[in-house]
Amino acid sequence: MLEVFRLIDRVGPTEAGVLLTGESGSGKELAAQSIHDRSARCAGPFIAINCGAIPAGLIEAELFGYEKGSFTGAIRAHAGVFERAQGGTLLLDEITEMPPDMQTRLLRVLETRKFYRVGATTEFLSDVRVIASTNRCPIQAVRNGQLREDLLYRLAVFPIELPPLRNRGNDIDLLAEHFLGELNARSPTQKRLSALSRMTLKQHTWPGNVRELKNCIERAFILGDQTLELAPLIQNAAAAKNPAAAEGERLDIRVGSRIYDMERSLIEATLDYFKGNKRRAADALGCSLKTLYNKLNGYSQSQECASS
Repeated sequence: MLEVFRLIDRVGPTEAGVLLTGESGSGKELAAQSIHDRSARCAGPFIAINCGAIPAGLIEAELFGYEKGSFTGAIRAHAGVFERAQGGTLLLDEITEMPPDMQTRLLRVLETRKFYRVGATTEFLSDVRVIASTNRCPIQAVRNGQLREDLLYRLAVFPIELPPLRNRGNDIDLLAEHFLGELNARSPTQKRLSALSRMTLKQHTWPGNVRELKNCIERAFILGDQTLELAPLIQNAAAAKNPAAAEGERLDIRVGSRIYDMERSLIEATLDYFKGNKRRAADALGCSLKTLYNKLNGYSQSQECASS
């Protein structure tokens, strides 16, 4: 994290494009805000939008705005985020979720620094610093067709990777105390973590990273009295995420088994448990539906090769 802070300090005062990568909840938006705060644009707006949360048919209007009457429902003119962020910084979160045709238009705007509202003939000049972020591997996203390669090079002038919380050592304790301190100050109370909770902090893998840690501390704060217990909350969350494990389902794996065979057995057993429901199986396994389909296709191809 000290290296991340050093990189933020170096790139902040420049106008370079930054691509932030890291798992969900690792702090990419906070890093983008820090870059903005260290820039000459710090007095201007900082606007963040999640590209995956906007319907494909509306993303152009949200980015660049639209004129009154340009489409059904456009009862008044609307300024998009590029217009509202003028003189400041725009964070395009989850850039790999943006539709490919929209990525082409975005690339054009980044190169020319000009854009049009939907339904307009008047051109706007773009005075915006663009920072992008993704929880995917950018190179893999290019290979999968989720991110244009030319857009990647345009965005990733200065890439910064945010490490997952499980790799941040004693930061977990420091962050837990920080979040608890904020809650105590607002109440005001003097609640503290139990000894067992401190052990749990170190043992949990924190798949949701800093966001998961913050939410867990807040839930414990609401439920607890003077001493907070995290272990039951973490166990309940894990059980809710993986009901097969919670209900006592077990899969016997022989010591020395190949990782490929173990993974395949786990995936197939989970699919059987959920009666072939791939969405529920993917959620329980902690992977995307697309990843699950890719795994299954790989198993199918391996079986065809073996039979031939």
